[in-house]
Amino acid sequence: MPASRHVSYSHNTLAIIMGGGQGTRLFPLTEERAKPAVPLAGKFRLVDIPISNCLNSDLKRIYLLTQFNSASLHRHISQSYKFDHFNGGFVEILAAEQSFSSSSWYQGTADAVRKNLQHFRSTNFDYALILSGDQLYRMDFRRIIEAHEESSADLTIATMPVPAREASALGIMHINGERRITRFVEKPKDPELLDSLKLDRASYASLGVKGDEQFYLASMGIYVFNRDVLFELLDNNLTDFGKHIIPGAIQTHRVFSNVFQGYWEDIGTIRSFFEASLDQTAERPKFNFFDPPVFTRPRFLPPSKINAAAIEHAVISDGCIINKARIQHSVVGIRGILEEGAALNRVVMMGADYYDSAARVNQPENQGIPIGIGRGTRIDNAIVDKNARIGEACVLSPAEKPENMDHPLYYVRDGVLIIPKGRVIPNGTVI
Repeated sequence: MPASRHVSYSHNTLAIIMGGGQGTRLFPLTEERAKPAVPLAGKFRLVDIPISNCLNSDLKRIYLLTQFNSASLHRHISQSYKFDHFNGGFVEILAAEQSFSSSSWYQGTADAVRKNLQHFRSTNFDYALILSGDQLYRMDFRRIIEAHEESSADLTIATMPVPAREASALGIMHINGERRITRFVEKPKDPELLDSLKLDRASYASLGVKGDEQFYLASMGIYVFNRDVLFELLDNNLTDFGKHIIPGAIQTHRVFSNVFQGYWEDIGTIRSFFEASLDQTAERPKFNFFDPPVFTRPRFLPPSKINAAAIEHAVISDGCIINKARIQHSVVGIRGILEEGAALNRVVMMGADYYDSAARVNQPENQGIPIGIGRGTRIDNAIVDKNARIGEACVLSPAEKPENMDHPLYYVRDGVLIIPKGRVIPNGTVI
């Protein structure tokens, strides 16, 4: 959108972020927390991405739908996003709850919105912006809302050009010359079917699609509904937007595509989360946390203290203490402690919720091991969740292990070793 227009949709758009899933693909990171509360890039959480996109788009009325392990998410939201009494903005969690009309939990994305319609009906808005809580991207939502208005659409879906090798794993849209969606196929596998869904190369220029290869338009799971259309399409028992609501709406309503080209990553799996996190250590990360800002909880931690270290391509968060350690292509989260001789290579260390004390270290369950990485411990290709206590002279790596396995001390998912939150790894452990 041209900067000179300064169009604001804050007064007539309601943002609804879907965060209610169980997060099984991100287990064990979701063992004790909701998926949107999973730490990201040292000091943020997943939910900060869609919320920041909203705030940077001047959208300040935001609901977050969740139901699993939501205590830490509630705490993060309440401590991070505060508005004055006069601008009408809010970021509010709507957790699954029993009512006279329903006693079940959310059965899908559409069902989650349907079960909260009583809250939405009491709010004035023209457009509902439905967002996912586990995607990493930057988008000015004013652009898609403006396009929605200009096309007189009932529903607009954000789509992204993807090559054939990715198309079979996504929901693919087919559009006509005015960008109206005429077909939607979920994860097309048949080559002939896939070929019939390809994007017309003659439309690349008008759509702003860059590149020479054959592209297909994949749904990003980002939707703009007219208020009345949202209520109408949810007046049934269908449970999911992508699987049920959208395919039917294409046949009965004006459903349009808005094409987005930029970095976008679904970080709903351990592997995608791990790689997206490590990408932050690159000289030019695909996702830019610097500008415009990504908002999160202000913790007022001191600057990190580094007492001699060899550091190469790393992200070091606030309040860390690093003592003669070696850090390569790794992320060290808030309050991260590394003792002398510790070595991290391709590690996402999430840090700690507090600084340790002698009394806590000496509690029997902690085996005298402080929070952080002990002396002489080497860790490769791993995620170390918050408050983990890694002893001295340990060697932790997923090498020569199955792609997925469970162990009392650790997990392996998608070939990545995971030390769960608060886990204690004794001195001298070799994994």
